[in-house]
Amino acid sequence: MTESEYCGAWVVSARGSCDMQSITPLAEALGAAAKQHGKVVLDASGIVFGDSALLNLLILTHHEADLRVAAPAQQMRRLLELTGTDTLLKVRATVEEAAAC
Repeated sequence: MTESEYCGAWVVSARGSCDMQSITPLAEALGAAAKQHGKVVLDASGIVFGDSALLNLLILTHHEADLRVAAPAQQMRRLLELTGTDTLLKVRATVEEAAAC
């Protein structure tokens, strides 16, 4: 996982699976980012699997900060669409678009 500032947004880049067993580092990073920055972008391009733990984290972070999700892979896009979470969150094709919106 990496973190950096881009165009006024704090970008957290995650990789691999984000499920009950592996969500803690991402939860800590997004929690800290939400407390310190008004606009947070999750670069989801490296997430290969996500489950309800990831959805819960995204919704909680959305309530704490202006969360945007950038470049979700097919599985994550499908998860967001099936649960309707894509209508709640700002989902964009690139980090650049997410940081700008």
